[in-house]
Amino acid sequence: MTRALPNRRARLERFLLKLIQHEGDDQGQPRPIRWLLSILEGCSRLFGIVVRLRAWLYEAGLKRRFPLGCQVISVGNVTVGGTGKTPVVEILARTLRDEGRAVAIISRGYRKKETPFLQRLLHGEGFAPRVVSDGHRVLLGSDMSGDEPFMLASNLPGVVVLVDKNRVKAGRYAIRHFGCDVLILDDGFQYMKLRHSHEIVLVDSTNPFGNGHLLPRGILREPAANIRRANFIFITKSDGQTDALRARLKRLNQTAEIAECRHTPRFYRNVYSAETMPLEKIAGMKVVTLAGIAAPMGFENSVSAMGGRILAHERFPDHYRYRTQDIINIINNADELGADAILTTEKDAVRLPHLAHPKVPIFYMRMEIEIVRGFDNFRQCVDRICMD
Repeated sequence: MTRALPNRRARLERFLLKLIQHEGDDQGQPRPIRWLLSILEGCSRLFGIVVRLRAWLYEAGLKRRFPLGCQVISVGNVTVGGTGKTPVVEILARTLRDEGRAVAIISRGYRKKETPFLQRLLHGEGFAPRVVSDGHRVLLGSDMSGDEPFMLASNLPGVVVLVDKNRVKAGRYAIRHFGCDVLILDDGFQYMKLRHSHEIVLVDSTNPFGNGHLLPRGILREPAANIRRANFIFITKSDGQTDALRARLKRLNQTAEIAECRHTPRFYRNVYSAETMPLEKIAGMKVVTLAGIAAPMGFENSVSAMGGRILAHERFPDHYRYRTQDIINIINNADELGADAILTTEKDAVRLPHLAHPKVPIFYMRMEIEIVRGFDNFRQCVDRICMD
């Protein structure tokens, strides 16, 4: 019973995602679905007008873009959903850090625990940004920072991580208090209030632009043509069969350099003991998968490809904040099924409540970016950032 509500929510999310990605003749759909799609279509047109007007106001200088006097690197996309942005931010921040730059990552902190409304009303913009990491220590948990900022802070010693909706304020704070000379905006392509030095846009090779519609009828945050603002494009989740996509991107943007990457599993790590387990050990193991991410199938397919015998899929809504009873129920179910382990993602691991000595061990899959094409382009991009 405890898991019924989140599972219903997960099914509803998947239904809505499938609906907004629907392509083809709407007339073949049942009447209620056609009615809903027509409403979404109208909302998309209105959204498109707002998006284009906003971009024009910034391009015309009628809305101000604030410069901060240092390198500001935006990493973002034109779609909603998982393009694999966090690992790209991580490899970029690590590379710049290793080149001697003082790097800060600035994030909005999606689904973090918000400051109470009354405090925000009284203080206005007076709150300092939340410091997830000062470059030496991780200072906040995932509940106060958001999943991605916490992951980045945990994996990037020597890199400052700040969270604030006002990223102009956060950027100034990073410069003033930590002496940072490079700011990386996590999910910054639509954040035009801050002047960007470089625009890095990610495109998911498995679903580049959805059905071509803007939100809420499709998954586009802004028209695909706006990729023309990018000066570097990362094709993510590449399988090497990307010639048609590269040609399309070149038509949209003739000057941006392109690199391709894939997300490569490296090892499994015990959520509670930090014990690591090599990937090959999964072969033949009986496992239960646990995922509260936008697209769990990719993770589950990876486990199967490694030879894991999946006994059950535990799926929750994206960014779901697990309760202790949720995990106890999952562990008990896995134990009854005879599972050797529960496997989850790194994003889920940061949201798991602490349990002492669970009877079925829980491991998360550590994923890292592997650049499979255009590595020289990536290095040149880093070199330009370091020289400016």
